[in-house]
Formats: sequence, structure tokens, C-alpha cells
Amino acid sequence: MKKIVLDVDTGVDDALGIMLAVKSGACDVLGITTVNGNVSLAKATENTCKILDFLQAGQEIPVIRGASRPLLRHVYFEHRIHGEDGLGGALRDMQADTKPQEGFAPDFMIEQVKKHPGEVTLIMTGPLTNLALAVSKYPELVHQVQEVIFMGGVVKEHGNVTPTAEYNMYVDPEAAKVVFHAGFPSLTMVGLDVTRRVLLHESHIQEFGETPMAAYVRQSTSEYTQRYFERNGVRACALHDPLAVAVALFPELVATQKLYVDVETKSELCDGQTVCDFQNRLMKEPNMNVCLDVDAEAFFDQFIRVLKA
Repeated sequence: MKKIVLDVDTGVDDALGIMLAVKSGACDVLGITTVNGNVSLAKATENTCKILDFLQAGQEIPVIRGASRPLLRHVYFEHRIHGEDGLGGALRDMQADTKPQEGFAPDFMIEQVKKHPGEVTLIMTGPLTNLALAVSKYPELVHQVQEVIFMGGVVKEHGNVTPTAEYNMYVDPEAAKVVFHAGFPSLTMVGLDVTRRVLLHESHIQEFGETPMAAYVRQSTSEYTQRYFERNGVRACALHDPLAVAVALFPELVATQKLYVDVETKSELCDGQTVCDFQNRLMKEPNMNVCLDVDAEAFFDQFIRVLKA
């Protein structure tokens, strides 16, 4: 089974990504690391523990706290999308029995990669702060990890937090730059170009039937769906982070192209913009696999099948 470490800033879609990974039966989740992003580090960690309790998996998967702020910048939360609690209020009254383990997320990543050289897939669904810190501390991680898949960026469309930037890139572009230039042999960007095509509608939720899972998904995504409707005129929400998990488990869902991508860190208007050199004008070696197309129907077939199980 594929060995994975999930790195999350657990908001609404991170939680669904965790559910997909844990319930899939297609991977061995070595641990879940948390990072500041959609919500504070403390809230992201609490939410992760709640989701594992909801899945009755809290005793099986360690949760390890990571960076509480970006490398250089101030925190930037997304409470308007994810709610004050980060989960759209869905588990507001739950007290988490699962507790995070002692340790620091970048160190945990290094330990797991050393323990399983060439076998670990890192799936990053928040800002890339933890991975940047791990690479800076242990550069050999780049060559000992099997692959890195991250949700972030956009190369052909507009941003979702500024006109040019996707949220995870905007929160910590300096961390993204470290990761982009680290030299990972297999680095995959799952950006807004594809995640905006996997839109969760009420019809999808109805396929879960009258179940606790259906109730959770409906409540957690309610505010998120309303915000997406206000911005885009479509009553649905994009499953950004679950798609990144799905790409790790079912890579045939997406079409990718090996391209050179960098990220802007010194612009008044464009900080966090991911710049993709489609025409090789910079004459640089491609540094990542960029997802450019997705089979949305096949994704939802897998997503619903797994969460219903």
C-alpha cells in the first residue's frame, strides 16, 4: 500500500481530503501533520483530531503539530469560507478524544522518509511551510521521498484570494519557492485549473443517503457553497483538497504536463502568483507535473464510493 503523510490546515475541504485518504483503503496513512493556514495551527490540529474521531480512526493515525505561522509573513485566515471553527460548524459541539502527539511536523516528515526511503508520498493541502522547513533542515529528503503532491497555485486562470494568487500560495509564497526550487524528482501541482472542475452539488450529497456522513458533508459545506454561489453564480463548492488526495490514490484522474513553474514573492499586486513557463521562454528545466485536465465524473465516482463505504 502507498505510504502517505498528509499535511493539512484543516478547513472544510481538508477534512474531506482526510476522509478520502483514511476511508479509501488504498494507502497507509503514516501520520497527519498540521500547519497554519485556513485557520490557526491550534484549530487546524483540533479539527484534524475531530475528523479522525468522527471516522473512528483516532487511535490509528498520529497527529503532529507544525508551523504556527508562515516563514516570513503574518497569518491570513479564511474564516469567511470555512467558518470560525474551520469546519462550517459541522462538529462544533464535539470534544476531540484524539490528542496530537509531541513533536514537530517537519521533523516527523523527515523521520518517516528516513524510515521508509523511496516509499513515502507527501500530500500537502495547506501552505507549504512545513515542507519548506523540512527541506531546509534535511535537504536529502528531496531524493528520499517518493513524490510530493500539493494543492495550490493556478497557471491558466485567475486566483481565489487575489486576482492572480491561489490561497495556499498567497499565504506563504516564500515556502512555496523553497519547495519549487528544492529539486524534487516528482512534484505535482494540483491547482485551481483542475480543482474548480470538481464541484460538489447537492445531488452528490444525496447519493450518500440519510447517513451521518451525508449530514456532516451537507452541514460542513453549506457556508462554503453559499460563498461560492455569491462569487461564481453556481450553487456548489470546489473540492480542492480532496482532489489532491485523489491524485495520489488514483493518478489516472488527471492529465499532467511537465513544466517549469515559479512563484512571485516580491510584487505589490501579484504575490503568490504561480507563473508557468508554457513556451520555455525562461530556458529552465521543468520542475513539476502540472495538472491541466481532470475527469470530474470519475473523481466523484471514487469520492462518493469511498465516503459511503
